[in-house]
Amino acid sequence: MIQGMNLPNQTQLTASQAYSPVGQIGDNDPGVSATASPQLSQLSQSTSDIMDEVEVLAQKITDSSIPAELEERLLRMVGRLRRMARFGGYSGEFEVIDKYADWITRIPWTIATTDHVDLVQARGIMDKNHYGMNSVKELVLDYLAVMKLHLEKGQTFGEASVVGDTAQLQGSAAHAPIICFVGLQGVGKTTMAKSIAQTLGRKFIRISLGALGSVTQLRGQSRAYLDAEPGQIVKALVRTGTMNPVILLDEIDKVSGQTGLLGDVMAALLEILDPEQNTSFIDHYIDYPIDLSNVMFIATANNLGTLSAALLDRLEVIRFTSYSDEEKIMIAKEYLLPRVLEASALDSQQLEIKEDVWPQIVRPLGFDAGIRQLERNLTSLCRHAAREVIAGQTQKVVVTVDNVKTYMPEGIGTLS
Repeated sequence: MIQGMNLPNQTQLTASQAYSPVGQIGDNDPGVSATASPQLSQLSQSTSDIMDEVEVLAQKITDSSIPAELEERLLRMVGRLRRMARFGGYSGEFEVIDKYADWITRIPWTIATTDHVDLVQARGIMDKNHYGMNSVKELVLDYLAVMKLHLEKGQTFGEASVVGDTAQLQGSAAHAPIICFVGLQGVGKTTMAKSIAQTLGRKFIRISLGALGSVTQLRGQSRAYLDAEPGQIVKALVRTGTMNPVILLDEIDKVSGQTGLLGDVMAALLEILDPEQNTSFIDHYIDYPIDLSNVMFIATANNLGTLSAALLDRLEVIRFTSYSDEEKIMIAKEYLLPRVLEASALDSQQLEIKEDVWPQIVRPLGFDAGIRQLERNLTSLCRHAAREVIAGQTQKVVVTVDNVKTYMPEGIGTLS
């Protein structure tokens, strides 16, 4: 009954009007035209914006120096986005592809710093920054000597990275030795790694492996997962902007103690560090071989008990022994005190430490193989001296055996 009723105010449409295209419906209806035109205009503008973003992404890919295979892969992805945008559709793939392209174009595929191979200068830098450690210094100098011989024979960074066999640099431990510094805390493992980077003139970056929660943090995660990213190795290359930085793998012995996870991490480290394998390292996110053979890896550990035998076989282990009191006194005078004075805004004219006081300053509360407690002792002493200078009690603080407990309370050391 309702279908047969004639509604008095109902607009009657002819068959041609009912099935006419959108642009023709409003020809005789100003109200419909006023509504449709802004919608069409907004749709056209949105399509134009999407196309602009796609073209910017394509230009970024073509302007970069990425490998040809990766460039072809990315341009195919961009082509699919372009076809979808042309029909006015916006795909969530754009963010995924844009993020992937951004990481790939930021990897310094063909960029490397020039190594400094002046052995005299290298020895001077290491002697300036570290007292003793002759075995470590000799190893670095030997490595530099081999590098200099290769450079004198005309083997450049690019040639060394594309050698197809192991007859030359590729696959040779002499090319990029995997050094592992082993010793108690505070004996200078990390600072020595920084000095090696300074000696070579390379960029330095530190990756902490302490309590590593997943092997994907090293090797990345597949793009199939939400919020996937490259691993720390690729990120280190991106942050340093070179393919031959010095990468410090700190606390390699403190990876999570879970049996399965520990085995996975040791296997991943084996591929990363082994000179015969790291020429084609695969990050799961990038999904393309990356040459790590020119990276100088330095690992640090307090002990080697948790490292796998296969990984240990690839490492050049250098043991750092604890410092004697005599060595600590020399380090305190020549290295630590000038740095602590500067941090405390004091100068050598405002503080004097008598020679017979030094044995009490370097002896910490209990056993300390390194120099961290020694630096804290000096810092406490300088702070107290600064307070006396500010208060106007004296223009120069002289620390003697009789008053040393005033500047260094017994709570921070065994001062008898």
